[in-house]
Amino acid sequence: MENDLLTRYAEITQKNKREIVLLRGSGCKWRRCTFCDYHLDFSPDADSNYILNSCVLSQVTGKYGKLEVINSGSFVDLDAKTYRLILDICVQKQIKEVHFESHWMHREAVSALREAFATHGIQVRVKIGVETFDNRYREEVLCKGIDETLPQRIAAYFDEVCLLFGLDGQDRTSMQHDIETGLSYFDRVCINIMTENTTKVKPNRAVIDTFLTELYPLYSSNERVDILLENTDFGVG
Repeated sequence: MENDLLTRYAEITQKNKREIVLLRGSGCKWRRCTFCDYHLDFSPDADSNYILNSCVLSQVTGKYGKLEVINSGSFVDLDAKTYRLILDICVQKQIKEVHFESHWMHREAVSALREAFATHGIQVRVKIGVETFDNRYREEVLCKGIDETLPQRIAAYFDEVCLLFGLDGQDRTSMQHDIETGLSYFDRVCINIMTENTTKVKPNRAVIDTFLTELYPLYSSNERVDILLENTDFGVG
């Protein structure tokens, strides 16, 4: 589905300074998460995706030496020419660290991704959306499709983790447990606050207020924790 009204390039100038691009791929292969309509930004036309992505990537300067690449799914959903262009730009702009996202189902592809960039002296960091470490809630309510219950085994494949707060059934204890678990096993934690979208899952205002008053002050200055109160807070979307 075409969607060229999105902002697809930005700079993150607070924690872990980096450039970020929102690219378009063939689409998430899971597409069953009950809370997500992010996967609607896709196209089955690889050539069209490459034209769009090359335009977005042309804005990358390398000024921070770090680049984050996101798309409405996993890095494996990007076409081969876009993938090659990312690598070429990282080499040309002397970018030494690049971040990607991936669903659990593609975990076995991560090592090859790391190796391809490592050949050029570039470190790859990969983020997974776990949303919560409460396995029952994650699979029965959110339908994430992660069949591993131990966070250390998930962290064996991934460097960073996304959490989702502001949902029915969450409270301070559960949210803080998720944050501390993420910090224990992963390099970085990205907290996303649920915002209204086209799915049936709606934000719980009381849970969000609990996070803002009791947990936000504890973690807002933590250099290893990104907090997105709106899903466009990174500047893209």
